[in-house]
Amino acid sequence: MVSLPPSLDRRVLETIVREIVSQRFSTSSDTNTKSVKPELIVSISARHVHLTDEHVQILFGRERLTKMKDLYQEGFFAAEETVMVVGPRKRMLPTVRILGPTRSETQVELAFTDAISLGIDPPVRESGKLEGSPGCVLVGPKGVVELKKGVIRAERHVHMGPSDAAFYGVKDKDRMKLRVTAGNCTTMFENVLVRVGEKIKLEVHLDTDEANAADLEHAASVALIANNNHN
Repeated sequence: MVSLPPSLDRRVLETIVREIVSQRFSTSSDTNTKSVKPELIVSISARHVHLTDEHVQILFGRERLTKMKDLYQEGFFAAEETVMVVGPRKRMLPTVRILGPTRSETQVELAFTDAISLGIDPPVRESGKLEGSPGCVLVGPKGVVELKKGVIRAERHVHMGPSDAAFYGVKDKDRMKLRVTAGNCTTMFENVLVRVGEKIKLEVHLDTDEANAADLEHAASVALIANNNHN
């Protein structure tokens, strides 16, 4: 058995060893947490409608939507149901998908080309900000709803949880950039709205016009960039 030098107390040695081990593992853990980049999903948000419970009843003659498939964010889904969206001068989009769950206000989200085809000029807004927006007519198999407001072009945005926000150094309502590289073409989207919430997965939403302009389906890489990061 190896004995300790008389000048070195065993309790002092044990204390030193514990401190060294603690510092080493603490530093390693912190480094790993900061270096792990969150998985980024960029989704194409095609035209769709969010309905209130009342409007589900009027349009489809029943209380609940029928789930067709789950969306990337937990608790959200695409419904089996669709509606016809009718604009001025009887221009229409015949089968616009309903997304659930229901909301407190009915909202129609269109891309710019959709709006042109309907003859509507909707503002670019954060979801739920409907004051001053134009309306339209929704036609379902059981009834018709005339909206006085609720048609918007949803501004590009990124959903993220608190840990993702900490990684990028941003907070709710901040703005970021999204870089999409497809082939020899790189597209930079600015003013991407940050929306932070609990139990939310990292996901950027672009509308169909934006996704097509960047050739998103053939993208080799996508990257979120905080405005204070110039890389």
